[in-house]
Amino acid sequence: MIRRSLVSSTLAFSIWVAMPAWAATFSFTAGTPDGKLGALSRRASPGKLETETADDLILQQTTVITRATITGFVPLGTLPENIKEVEIEMYHVFPLDSANPSGNVPSRANSPSDVEIDSATRAKSSGTLKFSTNVLSANQFVANTVVTGINKLPNNVTTMGEGPATGEEVEITITFTTPIVLPAGHYFFRPEVLLTSGDFLFLSAPRPIASPGTPFVGDLQAWIRNSNLNPDWLRIGTDIIGGAIPPTFNMAFSLNGETIPQAGTPGQASCHGQSISALAEQFGDISAAASKLEFSSVEALQGAFKLFCEQ
Repeated sequence: MIRRSLVSSTLAFSIWVAMPAWAATFSFTAGTPDGKLGALSRRASPGKLETETADDLILQQTTVITRATITGFVPLGTLPENIKEVEIEMYHVFPLDSANPSGNVPSRANSPSDVEIDSATRAKSSGTLKFSTNVLSANQFVANTVVTGINKLPNNVTTMGEGPATGEEVEITITFTTPIVLPAGHYFFRPEVLLTSGDFLFLSAPRPIASPGTPFVGDLQAWIRNSNLNPDWLRIGTDIIGGAIPPTFNMAFSLNGETIPQAGTPGQASCHGQSISALAEQFGDISAAASKLEFSSVEALQGAFKLFCEQ
């Protein structure tokens, strides 16, 4: 993983997205699992490459993200306590935060960027999230998987997947003890999970997004990479699975939080003061804002918006 402070795309994005002037509870879901695909998304561990699967969403306004869910496969019989680590990262859309294309993949158009948004990374190990696990099905089938066939050009990238699998379907509910604050924009959401034994496969959801999902214009397909391919990404459907009419996938996740319509603009001198004033006005006072947005203290909220303004 490469970490650095990144310049956001707020100003460019605001040109083409209408910005509602009212606050609202934020809720997004990409949909429920459709049984078509499980794609590896795991932390690095001895003898195992880090592998990242990401899917996209659009934020129409500055948003404080307080919770998330991800749905995936784990080996049959896996106990909740065997899920040791969860990490969440957010990415802009290429070419933001990225070098020129390397030529190692067929395309980078509409992929996640090379590097994550540093201020939006959360993990159990850093104390910035906590999670619980619910078993949805003790024995569930998925039609195809992508685990190891993730190659650079000139090697064959259309490996077609590793075939069907059966596993335990689990939903991981994540609470961000340090909520994520992001300006309006188009993002990729990337979870990783580390087990004591075996791997977590992020499950696909229908594309186009279907009920109970939250459809949006500009929905992109899911992408994947491992540490050998980094900083590039491959399209799971178009590049890896392929075929005469390649499938495309969304992934099963959801995000919840609150919008802050009158927050300042990152990179501008007035951003922090304007954002704190907006929070106090929206929630009654800054202490109420910290409580409603699930920050541990007013100081934690102030710090989060300081980082937001530095993006």
